[in-house]
Amino acid sequence: MLSDEQGYPVSGATEEAMMAYREGLRAFNLYHGDPFAPLQRALGSAPEFVLAHLLQAGLYAVATEPEANIAAQKSLLAARDLPMNEREVSLFNALEKLVMGYWTTAAEALDFHCARFPHDLVALQCGHLVDFYRANSRDLRDRIARALPLWSAEIPGYSFLLGMYAFGLEECGDYLQAEEYGHSAIELEPFDCWAHHAVAHVLEMTGRPEVGIEWMKSREPFWAAEENFFKVHNWWHRALYHLDLDEQDEALALYDGPVRAGKSSMALDMVDASALLWRLSISGCDVGNRWQELASAWGQHADGRLYPFNDWHAVMAYLGAGEDSKAEDIANSLRAGRDNEAEVSHWGWQTGLPLVEGFTAFWRGDYQRATEHLHSARYIANSFGGSHAQRDIIDWTLTEAAIRSGQREIAEAFANERQALKPDSRLNQAFVARAGALNRP
Repeated sequence: MLSDEQGYPVSGATEEAMMAYREGLRAFNLYHGDPFAPLQRALGSAPEFVLAHLLQAGLYAVATEPEANIAAQKSLLAARDLPMNEREVSLFNALEKLVMGYWTTAAEALDFHCARFPHDLVALQCGHLVDFYRANSRDLRDRIARALPLWSAEIPGYSFLLGMYAFGLEECGDYLQAEEYGHSAIELEPFDCWAHHAVAHVLEMTGRPEVGIEWMKSREPFWAAEENFFKVHNWWHRALYHLDLDEQDEALALYDGPVRAGKSSMALDMVDASALLWRLSISGCDVGNRWQELASAWGQHADGRLYPFNDWHAVMAYLGAGEDSKAEDIANSLRAGRDNEAEVSHWGWQTGLPLVEGFTAFWRGDYQRATEHLHSARYIANSFGGSHAQRDIIDWTLTEAAIRSGQREIAEAFANERQALKPDSRLNQAFVARAGALNRP
C-alpha cells in the first residue's frame, strides 16, 4: 500500500494518482494554484483513491458557498462505500458533520482525529479553517500546538504548521510570538500565503500601518500572483492600513484595482469587497455605483442558510445598491432558521440576524436602533465568522452609529475603547474628537 508524504498509508491510490494528489495538496497548503484539477487527474486514474475524494470534499466544504457544499456532499458520497483505513474513516466522519452544518461537532471530531493522526496535514489544515470560520481563537492556536512538537523540519509540510500556528497565536493576542512564527514559516517557504497573512494581521492589530504597507510591498511577488487564491484578501489588508492612516483615496484605488477589478465571484473575495466598500462608505467616501456591481455578483452565493457571515456581507452590498428586498429576504431566511437544529442556523438567528438588522438600521439612518443591535451582537468572537480584523467592522459601525445618534457619553465610550487598542490610529483619533465634540457649546 502506498503512503502519503507524512507516512500514512492511503487506500486506492496508484503512483500516478499520488503524484497528482501531492500537487493538489500543495496548492491547498499554499493557497496558490488550482487544487481541483490535479485531484481530478488523480481520481481519473484511481477512482477508489479515498484521500483524494476526502481532500476534494474538504476543499469544497470550507468554501462556505451553497454550490460548493453540494459538491462536497457528492465527493463524500463517492467515497462512502470505498474501502477505507482507520484514518480515512475518521476523516470522512468529521467532514460529513461539517457539510451537514455542524461546525463545532466537526471541529471536535477533528480535534480527536488530529490527536490520533498528528501528521495528517489535510485534517490539520481543514481543521484550522473550520476553527477560523467558527471564530474559535483558542482552537486556531491549540489544534496546531498539540501537533507541532511531533513534527520536525524533516517532515514535508512542517513550514505550513508554523504559518498556521502564527495565525492562531495572533488571534489569541500573542502578537510577538505570532510575528516570530510567521517569519520562520516564510523563511522555510516564501510562498506560504497563510503565514504572510498572519504577519499582516499582527501589523494590523498592533497598529503599525506604515510597517504593514511596506511589508506588503516588499513581499508582493510572493502573494499577489494571478493564481494566488488569497491575493484579494491580502490586498484588503493593505487597504485597511491605508484607512487607518486616513488615506481613503489609496484604499478606494485598491478596491477598483486588485480587490474588485477581476469581479471575482468567490465568497471570500466578495466578503472583502463588501467590507472595504462599507468602511469607505460610512467614512464619507463617495463610492458611486460600485455597490450595484457587487450586489449583482453576490447572486446565489448567500442564501441565509449555509453561512451567516457571508449573508451579512451580502446584505451590506444589497443595502448599498438600494436592493432592500434582497436584504430582507436574507433576514427572513435567518429568522426562518430559528427552529433548525443545525449549528449554522443558531449562528444565523443569534448573531447573524442582529448584525443584519443593525447594519440595515444604520444604512436607513436609524442610528439609535443600530447602536442597540450592534452592541448586543458585537460579542461574536466565540460564535462564528472570520478574524478579529474582519469583525472590527462591527465596532467601527457601532462607534459611527453612536456618534451619529448624538449620544455623547456612549459615543465617547466606544471611541475611547477603540483608541485604547490602537492609540496612534488616525481613524480612532478622529472618532474620539468627533464624540467629544457632541452636544458641546
